[in-house]
Amino acid sequence: MFGLPGRIRRVSYGWWVAVTGGLNMIFTSGPTFQGSSAIFLAVEGEFGWSRAVIGGVASFGRFGGTLFGPLEGFLTDRFGPAKMMLFGMTGGGIGFIFLSQVHGIFTYYAAFLLLSLGFSMGGFVPSIVAVNHWLPKRRATGIAIVVGGSSLGGLVVPALAWGIDAHGWRTTVFWIGVISIVISPFFYWALSRRGSGSARELAHDRRTSETETESDLAGSDLDFTAREALRTRAFWVISGTHSLVNFSTAAISAHLLLHLNDVGIKPVTAATIIPVMAVVAFTFQMAGGFIGDKFPKQYPISIFTAIQGIGALILAFTTNYPMAILFAIVWGIGFGGRTPILHAMRGDYFGSKAFGTILGLSSVMMGASMSAAPFVVGLTFDIQGTYKGAFIGLAFLAWGASILILFATKPMHPSLQETAGAPPAITKA
Repeated sequence: MFGLPGRIRRVSYGWWVAVTGGLNMIFTSGPTFQGSSAIFLAVEGEFGWSRAVIGGVASFGRFGGTLFGPLEGFLTDRFGPAKMMLFGMTGGGIGFIFLSQVHGIFTYYAAFLLLSLGFSMGGFVPSIVAVNHWLPKRRATGIAIVVGGSSLGGLVVPALAWGIDAHGWRTTVFWIGVISIVISPFFYWALSRRGSGSARELAHDRRTSETETESDLAGSDLDFTAREALRTRAFWVISGTHSLVNFSTAAISAHLLLHLNDVGIKPVTAATIIPVMAVVAFTFQMAGGFIGDKFPKQYPISIFTAIQGIGALILAFTTNYPMAILFAIVWGIGFGGRTPILHAMRGDYFGSKAFGTILGLSSVMMGASMSAAPFVVGLTFDIQGTYKGAFIGLAFLAWGASILILFATKPMHPSLQETAGAPPAITKA
């Protein structure tokens, strides 16, 4: 590349991978995660279904993701992020086109399952895996760029709400599907420019790089296999923490605009809350990435997770637009700060070779909570006629997660345990 030193070439490519992952997350999370409640509100207006049924579709979609999570991680390790993005975004686009044609609960759920699986397979997992491979020394910052894209996806929600208001939700989601299919080859090209293939190809490319240091090579030999990671306490503590805090993340993403509409904030006005939340979250994701690369990760995760719980508590008592803005700011700080550090912790603790598979196995616990959350919170609303009790419960779950993560300490690799005569990993994590 124009004769630049090898170190510059490699570093610049690592950041290229991170930016590509961020752009991918803007598109794959904007309409499915940040903007899902705008779609649900429109569906409620057309069909009049209960909140449990409408929000439950997010639970159903994430349940499918939970079942396929380990497979997604394995396939990403096996075939590489580039191919998974192409395949997943195409499948997600087909799911959105299918959603535009539904007329009953069965087809509504089937379409949402397809688009959720597609965007999961072609979005978050391959983006995180690619960054974990290419930025081992700055993975928290690189992951911050990726998850920052998810937050910036909130900036498209006002446009999504406008499209639904002006052209109808069916036309809007149809064109989301078409655009997804059209742009998917770009992401394949972006991640296949140099070596973003299978885990084996990535490892070989890194080893043969003229900039690979001796310590990097030594570290690659100490990567955990998925089986070894499962035997550590750290794996279960990290996964448990993520599950508890993501219960509130999934529930609020599905029910936020529904709740704000209930308290008298019109949908188009309520949609402006999400860009505020997105900008704050993005800012603190960048800050969280920097903090995560400089300090022990469990302590800032604990602080930011507790702040996210405070945001859920504020939302429980929100009755007007200024309170909704306050929620957006506090929630953005907590959610934004903890997300990249929590994902980077897995890479620090378990390495890169089986990262996709380990992330996929972790997603079973995370997905279970995210699957249950929209339905449980919707059912609570149907019974109580208010979200207040449910949102207070979400706050306590987040505070529990902020305590649990303090028990996550770095596990010793089994090969070092044998040398040191240490007990099994699960007692040392």
